[in-house]
Amino acid sequence: MLDWILGVACTLGLIALGVPITFAMTIVGFLGVVAVIGLAPAMSMLGQVFYDNGMSYTLSVMPLFVLMGNFVVRAGLADELYAASNAWLRHYRGGLPMATVVACGGFSSVCGSSLATSATMARVSMPSMRRYGYADGLAAGSIAAGGTLGILIPPSVILVLYGIVAQQDIGKLFLAGVVPGLVGILGYMIAVRISLAFTHDTSERLDPMPLAERLRALKGVIGVLSLFAVVMGGIYLGVFTATEAAGVGAGGAFLLVLARGKLTFPILLEMLVDTVKMTTMMFFILFGALMFSNFVNLAGMPGDLQSMIEAVGAEPIAVLFVIFLIYLVLGAVLESLSMMLLTVPVFYPIVAALGVDLIWFGIFVVVAIEISLITPPVGLNVFVLKAVVRDIGTGVIFRGVLPFVAMDIVRIILLILVPGLALWLPSTMG
Repeated sequence: MLDWILGVACTLGLIALGVPITFAMTIVGFLGVVAVIGLAPAMSMLGQVFYDNGMSYTLSVMPLFVLMGNFVVRAGLADELYAASNAWLRHYRGGLPMATVVACGGFSSVCGSSLATSATMARVSMPSMRRYGYADGLAAGSIAAGGTLGILIPPSVILVLYGIVAQQDIGKLFLAGVVPGLVGILGYMIAVRISLAFTHDTSERLDPMPLAERLRALKGVIGVLSLFAVVMGGIYLGVFTATEAAGVGAGGAFLLVLARGKLTFPILLEMLVDTVKMTTMMFFILFGALMFSNFVNLAGMPGDLQSMIEAVGAEPIAVLFVIFLIYLVLGAVLESLSMMLLTVPVFYPIVAALGVDLIWFGIFVVVAIEISLITPPVGLNVFVLKAVVRDIGTGVIFRGVLPFVAMDIVRIILLILVPGLALWLPSTMG
């Protein structure tokens, strides 16, 4: 037991000292394996982790979905998504913030990045909400919270990484994220109305658009909706695997941006280089996490923790609650990717031993990480938004996201009480 306790402490210590998490996990994992089974086997394992996973066909899904997201951002679809949402929701009380939430959900479904969604939608929707008198806190809160949907609504790179680490079907994980993602959008729309009820609402009510204009506004999003339908529909019907879906999605996004006339050779080269950089970063973090996972497994951590749980008689719900609190704490010092890869190798054997479905647990983890992206003191989505909208105080944004955090906690409770929210759709796939 002392081996893995010391290893976890050293890893957290190195991260606190500013060592990149991939190096912290790789160094501690390697030295830990040396301590447990010796230098020669540890050297062999280190090479095997990097080589075998680097050559893995499954991992090809990551650069393809990253490239797909880059194409979507370059296509400028955020404006069309917001215009379409605004056309159908603007005349309701809180219509513009609700339209922002819906647009964030749509954009994140093909972008896959919470931070990119927040930064992009801030530029698109913030001026409009300010122009019609919405409070800065509500406007900023709807963008910051809506941006968190990027790591849950598929295709999600975070879910891909979870599937690799926990050895779960990525296609099923994508399908499992659809209903909780839609519940999240609905919950955030309710949070908008709650926020208006507890603040002095000075926003201007807008007249409904004619039906012809609403339908015309949908033309701009037909491409992105079709792309999402093809990718997810193909996975659901069993037409192609998640990896093949990534290729289809990247190819479709390329044709979309090409058809819009927004692609030149320098821009294409820039996007390819950005994709390589992002993929390389994620690969190294993943390989470090797998090396660290090998160490804690060899050191007996899952078995020791399982024995502790049995000794105190803890129920699965109590364990999940503790894990949720750990994510809230870690969210103050780590970003979502690092948090997931540091913790999942530790947690998933424990919850599997308790009989928790690992597809469901993946969605639980991602929703917990979503909440940490907008909670103080270090909610990364909040600080990304602050960098875009500099004249709004950080405290104002954090107060604005409180109703959205409350709805996320309700969503976590619903996931625990009704596991079918995540498991029904994967159970029906082809």
